[in-house]
Amino acid sequence: MNTRNRPGRHVSPQPGANRPPYGLGTAAGILQERRRQPVLAPRDAALKSAVPANPACSTDPERPCRHPLTNEPENRRLLAHEQTVKRRFDAIVPILKRIAGQQHESDFVERAQAIAHADLGFELPAGILGDAWIANLDMRALYGECVMRTMRLMAEQSRTANPQQNVDDVVAFFLDCGYHAVDITPCSDGRLKGLVRYVLRLPDDAVRSRKAYAGAMFDVEANVNRWIATELMRYREGRPVTADAGTRYLKVAVYHWSSSDPTHEGCAAHGSNATDAAEAGLARLREFRQAIENSFCCGASVDTLLIGVDTDTDAIKVHVPDANGEMSLYRAVDNLLLYRQTVNDDATRARLKVYQAIQAASAITGWGAGQGDPHEGMRRLIATLLINNLSQIEYVCGNWGGRYPDIGHNERFISVGDGFEEFQVRNLAYFAHLHTVEEGAPDLDVGIRIFSKLNVMHGLPVPVAIHFRYDSRVPGCRERTVEHCQRVRAAIEARYAELSRSGLLVCGMTVQDKCPGSPLEPVEANDASVLRSER
Repeated sequence: MNTRNRPGRHVSPQPGANRPPYGLGTAAGILQERRRQPVLAPRDAALKSAVPANPACSTDPERPCRHPLTNEPENRRLLAHEQTVKRRFDAIVPILKRIAGQQHESDFVERAQAIAHADLGFELPAGILGDAWIANLDMRALYGECVMRTMRLMAEQSRTANPQQNVDDVVAFFLDCGYHAVDITPCSDGRLKGLVRYVLRLPDDAVRSRKAYAGAMFDVEANVNRWIATELMRYREGRPVTADAGTRYLKVAVYHWSSSDPTHEGCAAHGSNATDAAEAGLARLREFRQAIENSFCCGASVDTLLIGVDTDTDAIKVHVPDANGEMSLYRAVDNLLLYRQTVNDDATRARLKVYQAIQAASAITGWGAGQGDPHEGMRRLIATLLINNLSQIEYVCGNWGGRYPDIGHNERFISVGDGFEEFQVRNLAYFAHLHTVEEGAPDLDVGIRIFSKLNVMHGLPVPVAIHFRYDSRVPGCRERTVEHCQRVRAAIEARYAELSRSGLLVCGMTVQDKCPGSPLEPVEANDASVLRSER
């Protein structure tokens, strides 16, 4: 039985604590060429403002920072993916303007379909186009439909043409750190939508769950149930390891702030107060851990980790647990500072400084003092996340001068339900995880407020993508999931009735099998009634 990571074993520094990490944190080599200038722009020119000096790189402006631990090939691949996805969504309005200018031509339907097929990659609803001769073209309905179809098209392309890291290697790394499951809960803010794939540089399928909640305020009871399901799978199936392997379940909460405009562009759920957001995330993690221990005794202990993200730079702050797993807001590693301290080092010295930063945080006195160092597996995991994030800091430095031009909300749609695993791109979607509208009302309200400024003020509807997963192994599960989509859609339209009546709320529905790699299946408005009649 592996007892390496049992509580209290690693209270003092262990031999070899300063050795360079291995696994996910390996460098891909020094940059060979200067990065291209940024090509992604916000939808609205009003979002652009004077960008402050690069917050990460303070070297000569004529010489870009080149961190020795940057995975440059991965940065290029992720940039290409982000460009492809966002360009597709940003092209919708210009293309619809072209189509709108031809609505009174005699062959309008044919022209419109030709433009849409060539520039959007799909055909438009024939009914909307065919009615244009009677009255003005319903641009709100057309816009909403284009967002939904673009979403499905990009999800399919991402699923088939966006290979990720070797999931098995990363799962093996987690196990070597002492964790059989890693469960991450970020805030539902769209600026954290790329958290796993970009900010932390982890493959999606290696993470047990990544459901987002407003302010990272996850449902403790639901997360306890997820823990139970994970542990039962270990007992019944031995996946990924058997129950006697001595590994743990790791729960991570992620809050955020804005370094450029901390009082306005931080977490809306916490009034843009970074301290409140961090304290709330820490309190929720403690409640989760206490719930497990109270219900299943101390032998069922879980590890917890609190991470903050500056959404302007994508730099993380990791709050280092002590030997008892306790964390403090005052005991953390600021990765933006670590980037500055290591950008001119060689790779070996830079890796060493990462471990030294973790040790320094553990040794802090005063308000942040803890009871010894975290266990070796936690140290290795934190070091790897920090090293991975150094590539993301450089990603922002090389393409946006160290700070995103859209420091505020710039999402394209609201994602409701289970969320789309295929979409891991910053500021693409605001995510409201829910099972019913009643329980998810606070998250939905925040999303509607955001899109009232982004879309409604400009006459565009709020696109809401309702998406739930079903298990094809369970008889009747798909049919019940389709009906669930219908109920959620009806509840959303009832809650925001004024927007719905005026055409400023457009809901699309999809379902998807839980089997990895399954395609999205669009749900039409009458699917549920048809399925009921067939049964």
